[in-house]
Order: sequence, then C-alpha cells, then structure tokens
Amino acid sequence: MLSQETVITTHNLTKSFGDFTAVNAITFEVKAGEIFGFLGANGAGKTTAMRILCGLLSPTSGEATVAGFDVYKENESIKKHIGYMSQKFSLFEDLTVRENIEFFGGIYGLSRKELKEKGNDLIQRLGMGKEAEKLVGSLPLGWKQKISFSTAILHQPKIVFLDEPTGGVDPITRRQFWDMIYEATDSGITVFVTTHYMDEAEYCNRVSIMVDGSISALDTPNNLKHQFDTDSMEGVFLKLARQAKRGE
Repeated sequence: MLSQETVITTHNLTKSFGDFTAVNAITFEVKAGEIFGFLGANGAGKTTAMRILCGLLSPTSGEATVAGFDVYKENESIKKHIGYMSQKFSLFEDLTVRENIEFFGGIYGLSRKELKEKGNDLIQRLGMGKEAEKLVGSLPLGWKQKISFSTAILHQPKIVFLDEPTGGVDPITRRQFWDMIYEATDSGITVFVTTHYMDEAEYCNRVSIMVDGSISALDTPNNLKHQFDTDSMEGVFLKLARQAKRGE
C-alpha cells in the first residue's frame, strides 16, 4: 500500500522560453513509494518539467516542491535528496566499476566507511565481483545501466528520477531493470520515470501523459485504458499523441 505522504507537488507549473511555452501550467502530486510514469512524445515538455523538478532549471511561474524543498529557493537541497539517471548513461567509461561507485557515492556525501560498505554490498548484489576492477567502457550496455541506476540510489534518496533508463537494451534486461526498480520502491524510494516503451507504463502505479506542454491524462494504467476504451497503454498514448500540434 502506498504512503499518503506527498513527495512531489506541482501547481500550475510553467516554463517559457521567450514566446514558446514548454511546460504549460501542469498540476500533479506524487506519493511516497510510488512508481510514477511521466510520458509524452518528443517535444511534449516532459524533459523540461523533469529538469525543473531535479533543481536544474527554474520555472517561469507556478509552484512546486520536491522532497519538501521549493524549486525556486531550495534547488541545491533538492539535488541532495534525489537520485538521477539520464537516458544517455551517466558513468565515466574510463573509470572502473568500483571507481565509479566511489566517485558518485562521494558526490552524494557518503563517508569513506559508507562508501566501502555500500560499494562492496552493491558489487556483490549485482554479481560483479569479477568485473569490479574492469573499466565501465568495456561492459555491455545492460550492465552499465544497472550500475548507473544502483549508483543513483546508493545514498538512499527519497526520490530517483529515471530518464528513459532502459533505452536500447533487450527485453530480458529491461525486465531485470524493472525488478531493480521494484526493489528500490520496496526500500522506500519513490520512482519518477520517463519511458518510450508503453509496456513499461503498465508497471507504474500511475501514469501522466503530456501533450504540447500540458498534462492530458493522469491515472492508473487500468483506469486510463478504460477511459480511452483500449486494451493497452500504447492505445491510450496514440489517441492522445494524435492531438499534438507541435513537433519535436
């Protein structure tokens, strides 16, 4: 059962670049321990909205808090209480697996003792004892993404933001990655995820779908399928995406 604690709130959150409104007055909440899917076609505004919530971009107007911190005044505090994994993979390929873990753990403020304990535990859980001293660049993409996700939650953040984390990997690896996401939520971490794979939207507790900078739908996958009279999230997405007026 999900917590009633709210870890992300937005009210009329808006971001404009000159005459172009990338994010147009979006309002939603995310509960603690939830897997919240944040979907939208290219150009819909989801990446801009995520950057605001991660403390990387200031909004033009509206309100938002992340982990209890205001996106206008406390963006540095937000960064300390979240994890982030980018679509384009965020580890250093010329460092070993262990060196990457120690580097990112240090950025997140873990002590030397914590780094050693958590690093050893992570390497063991991933079954990477033999690969720990190998350069990350020599590993398959699936392994890189598992390591990237694991380092993003090494400090047990309240929320982890995942920007298309399974792009380019095979279906079996994608399924294994989602097992890791479930383990993270079981430990109390809230997951905010974007994805282009509509079957992955089925794994979320709730899904929002953005069209032209606005949220056009937000509910559980089952309720959305019923609302749009279709048997798949892909069907829901296609019906909404056809309404889009702006391109990438």
